[in-house]
Amino acid sequence: MARLAAIPLALLIATVPVRAQAQNLPLIRDAEIENIIRTYATPLFQASGFSPQAIDVFLVRDSSLNAFATSGLRMFLHTGLLMKAEDPLEVIGVIAHETGHLAAGHTVTRPDAARTATTAVIASYVLGLAAALATGRGEIANAAIAGGQDIAIKGLLRYSRSQESAADQFAVKVLNGTEQSPRGLLDFLRLVGGQETLFSDRQDPYLRTHPVTAERITFMENQVRRSPYGQKPAPPNLIEMHARMRAKLFGFLEAPEQVLRRYPESDTSLAARYARATAHYQAGRVEKSLTLMNALIADYPDDPYFRELKGQILFDNGRVAEALPEYEAASRLLPGSAQIHLAAAQARLELNDPDQNAAALDHLTKTLQDEPGNSFAWRLNAIAHGRLGDVGMTALSLAESAIARGNAKEALDQSKRAQRILSEGSPAWLRARDLEQLSQRRVDKAARNSN
Repeated sequence: MARLAAIPLALLIATVPVRAQAQNLPLIRDAEIENIIRTYATPLFQASGFSPQAIDVFLVRDSSLNAFATSGLRMFLHTGLLMKAEDPLEVIGVIAHETGHLAAGHTVTRPDAARTATTAVIASYVLGLAAALATGRGEIANAAIAGGQDIAIKGLLRYSRSQESAADQFAVKVLNGTEQSPRGLLDFLRLVGGQETLFSDRQDPYLRTHPVTAERITFMENQVRRSPYGQKPAPPNLIEMHARMRAKLFGFLEAPEQVLRRYPESDTSLAARYARATAHYQAGRVEKSLTLMNALIADYPDDPYFRELKGQILFDNGRVAEALPEYEAASRLLPGSAQIHLAAAQARLELNDPDQNAAALDHLTKTLQDEPGNSFAWRLNAIAHGRLGDVGMTALSLAESAIARGNAKEALDQSKRAQRILSEGSPAWLRARDLEQLSQRRVDKAARNSN
């Protein structure tokens, strides 16, 4: 493949076939935003007794206020929540509440007649999730998951009032335990609760899936008064991170001219400059965007995310040779970011220069250490090995990519091919054998289910 960028990134994202009536749940990936959410969530998860790595947090591209948790320790936050929350404490409070649902193992209530169908939808949704989110470079990118119904958005699932009360109590405990104010959760409940008089189709989905009652608000008001941290503001570093996150989301997800009205030239804050640079990029005003990014980099030379965004702007406009140094700088500044390493690897392979293949593999190794189920990274890994003439590792990488996408038949074929080529007994050969066995089980199961 001589030109990887010729294929839109969204088309590289794996999906899993499901029922025709299934809706898509659009997800985004962005290294900076995911890092900010992890910064918010990690103390809460730890105080709840969870390993921070045990809970997967996903970002849903949807303008409504909503957040929900599902089985398998998965939490979903809508971009509408992140963009409308003016204080990081609101998002932190919602994360604490949803962690309460996960800690208690809450199940949602629904009509008995819909229970079987809903369970099947959740199952297909979860199966498609890993494959779809296993891809994408280190910037905002759509990941349309054809893996299940638009569960919480449509209000199919609903927590009981007792579950909501228990999750609120848990959230207060965790917030106090981490010396953070529960005021953010109260502010969020007041915001959502104000929609109760609206017709249901105009309400944010959070209100339909999480009953907001007067008792809940009164409880939270009392807890804020009693908390020793009730009036404690969010730390300045979180306030700055939150402003940057909102600016980036507005810049990518809102119409450019709306962004420029929201962040006028008179606003010289870092967040406003960031938003304007992103808006001009989205509007196709590349040179204007690059000028703004260069000014930000000059003022903040050690910021990896400014380098990453500049790299993305250049890459997406066919200026790959210029993009690569920006991605490399970002990877040096933030060596633990799997997404940035993936972007650097893709840029190196896009140059189609034999001297770049080994360095691309180094970046991909770092990506796959953190995201071993990343199907797109495995696909690039196959390309790099193929260009280096390592046919066995190419087949193994294609098998890994296929199993991550949920294509067991392809994974079975490629794992068998890898075993024929690789040295018997080597670690790569053993992995290929494991993949063959896993793929065969899945192929057999699919055949049984089809009968």
